[in-house]
Amino acid sequence: MSLRPMRANLPFRQVLLALGMVIMLAGCSFNRYLMVPKQDMNELSSSIQTQRVTLVTMENNASIRHEKTVEQHEESTRAILEAIQTQVEKPRCPPLRPEKICPATDASRQLSERLQGKLIVGELEKIYIAEPRQVYTARIDSGAETSSLDARNITRFERDGNNWVRFDVPIPGTDELVTLEKEVARRVKVFQASAADAERLLVVELQFAIGDHQQVAEFTLTDRADLTYEVLIGRNILRDVMLIDIGREFATELPESILNNRNDS
Repeated sequence: MSLRPMRANLPFRQVLLALGMVIMLAGCSFNRYLMVPKQDMNELSSSIQTQRVTLVTMENNASIRHEKTVEQHEESTRAILEAIQTQVEKPRCPPLRPEKICPATDASRQLSERLQGKLIVGELEKIYIAEPRQVYTARIDSGAETSSLDARNITRFERDGNNWVRFDVPIPGTDELVTLEKEVARRVKVFQASAADAERLLVVELQFAIGDHQQVAEFTLTDRADLTYEVLIGRNILRDVMLIDIGREFATELPESILNNRNDS
């Protein structure tokens, strides 16, 4: 073996030796700076545990101080309220002032004067019709324009060139009818809810009495056999004569003279 090859290998060995030294030095450095001894770990755990105990103690102390502060505030508030209630007097109601009676105005005097002389009637009233001298129960209806009378067997005829009508009216409490003949005053159109066309009704003038009020007024003749009351009093009689008290019935009484006249028949 020649000396030249050996000389060529010397640098390689030196390199290996140098690498070994570097590895050893690196191992020593790792153990010195990265590895923590077990004794140091125990001390670190003990320090953390101590800090935890300290934090819990601080938290409990803070909660206790907060509760004491709240209690002090509540006591202070109660003391202030008690002082206010003691110093403030209870409210006293002022004495009632006597009510002033308002003098009657012109409008009220006019209304009072207008009511004077009018007959107060209820929803139902007794009505005396001079012909046929009978007393009927009448329903007061301000919605009807013309008053109406129960009439049966209505027949038109002429007398002395004028239009007349013959009709029967019932006698209350019986099945009997009384025949009347009256001159036709006029004819009116009446629209019934059950009929498509208007019905033309005859109108006659009759003398009647309600309470102590007597007059002559127009009545339409129509068959009211299916209705409860034989007579309907409308606005043509109520107007300027009567006032309706819808909460009453039979608010008027017929005079004894009329009742006796009926009984004499």
